[in-house]
Amino acid sequence: MTANLAPPAVAARPTRPPAARTRNAHLRKRTAINYALVAPALVLSIVVVVIPGILTLLFAFTDWSGIGFDFAFVGIDNFREILADPVFATSLTNNITWLVLFLTLPAIVGLLTAALLLRRKRMRTFYQVIFLMPYVLAPVVNALIWQTIIYNPNGGVFGALGIPSPTASMQTSLYAAAAVDMWHYWGFLTVVYLGAMRQTPMDQVEAAVVDGASGWGVFRHVYLPSIRPTLMLMGVMTVIFSFLAFDYVFLLTQGGPAHSSEVMGTYAYAFAFSSFEFGKAAAVGIIMSFFGLIASVVYTRLSRAELMR
Repeated sequence: MTANLAPPAVAARPTRPPAARTRNAHLRKRTAINYALVAPALVLSIVVVVIPGILTLLFAFTDWSGIGFDFAFVGIDNFREILADPVFATSLTNNITWLVLFLTLPAIVGLLTAALLLRRKRMRTFYQVIFLMPYVLAPVVNALIWQTIIYNPNGGVFGALGIPSPTASMQTSLYAAAAVDMWHYWGFLTVVYLGAMRQTPMDQVEAAVVDGASGWGVFRHVYLPSIRPTLMLMGVMTVIFSFLAFDYVFLLTQGGPAHSSEVMGTYAYAFAFSSFEFGKAAAVGIIMSFFGLIASVVYTRLSRAELMR
């Protein structure tokens, strides 16, 4: 009797049907195309945002003057000196004041104007263009308009009324700069809020009217809940922009007089381009970014809670 030495039969590997192979190839091609389309924006973000951000974080712990590569690591000395500086306390207080102003006045005026425009069918686009015009103009142009036509004590509106320029007073300089920025910003909020209100389902509005709700009742119980995500987003953006305030303060008051309108943006600018202490300027920039990061985290958590409802 002879032993059966034949090798055991190997099960044939199943072959993918042609349709599956074609579908996988198509998916791989689409993935490659998507990566190719995202690559330029990703590279630009890394070069313009990520790398400078990392360098700023590193330079915040150095005494770099901004010229050459001669610097030494000083640890947290920059942060210690900044926190002990009374001018930094003034700038932080002014940023908080700026934040309170922008979370109230432009938001309220923008909401009321959007509610009025919502009922106006004719000329609505014209009004939106007019309200948005200060936002699309360069900050330099807006600042010059207010400096020469309104705040100018020698021929402007304030001069005609015999009122000194508010930019020259320690008590009013911050509010004068904030007024120009709010004038530039509220029209943008109006257009954004109006667009959000127009997305409100009309059946809800009509049901509220049939139930006898007044105009204020419809606005409070229908439109406001509908635009709540937009309100949250604009609130977070306002917080971030408030701690990044720089242009109108610098153009109108340069942080003066006597640092009365100093904000963290002008405070960092003075370190970088007046005393050439880029290390301290970077440290102030890190502190500014910290507040924006907090606002972003709060918004993310609120948005997640909103989606979980």
